[in-house]
Amino acid sequence: MTASAVLVVTHSGRPEAVAAAAEAVRALGRVGLKAVTEDDGCSPDDLLMALVLGGDGTILRAAEMTRGTRVPLLGVNLGHVGFLAESEREGIDEAVRRIADGLYDVEERRTIEVRVMRPHDEVETGWALNEATLEKADRARMVEVVVEVDGRPLSSFGCDGVVLATATGSTAHAFSAGGPVVWPDVDAMLLVPLSAHALFARPLVVGPSSVLAVEILTRSGTAGVLVCDGRRTIDLPVGTRVEVRRAEEPVRLARLSHAPFTDRLVSRFALPVAGWRGRAADGHGAPARELGRG
Repeated sequence: MTASAVLVVTHSGRPEAVAAAAEAVRALGRVGLKAVTEDDGCSPDDLLMALVLGGDGTILRAAEMTRGTRVPLLGVNLGHVGFLAESEREGIDEAVRRIADGLYDVEERRTIEVRVMRPHDEVETGWALNEATLEKADRARMVEVVVEVDGRPLSSFGCDGVVLATATGSTAHAFSAGGPVVWPDVDAMLLVPLSAHALFARPLVVGPSSVLAVEILTRSGTAGVLVCDGRRTIDLPVGTRVEVRRAEEPVRLARLSHAPFTDRLVSRFALPVAGWRGRAADGHGAPARELGRG
């Protein structure tokens, strides 16, 4: 049986999001697709797509809801930046038409697997699409940590925390902490210290087979908390070890265009590129077009 239902996910506390969801439900009905919500208990086998109306936080919530399925997410941006979104508010009808006609591609984004080992052999696991952030539990004190790459210690320092991110998450918390922007097709993980008191506390980029680890030292004056994608938290007592590695299960994002990631950066951050001439087809530098106009 062909999937014919679309899961509509939105931020129910925002009137604009509720209105957009109502518009999406009407649009889905016009093209013969059934709209369902997270309260309807629809089987993943019945879902063609998850249509997500909101910012990146809502998309991360939808990723959590659909984890373990092959249901792709199509984000309609109602937030401020919306790096994970594919369409804007005024494009709902067009997005629904493209869903109905199958005119979209699916892009797989790597996730990370988190393993938390507390003292006395207590183990807890988690995952993230953007990042897992070790944060200090006491705002008035630094947390003392040692970081490790591939089983070897690298450095120890006091800090406000450590961001362990995917390439997708490089434009989220890691970016605000001074980490590099990593193109999403680069299979890498990032480690970005937060306000570290150390000579060497630079952002690190490692390959897909690496394992990153952070331990809260026994001399630390405060415990920590691990926050995955800003949604799920795990308590980290002093002496806890956190390991992060690439997960096997990706998140699938529906794409309506083949615009390069560079254009997405320019659009989302309103970067100044007016005056760019580009390179003409003949390679002699005649103006092909100017990005940032129109």
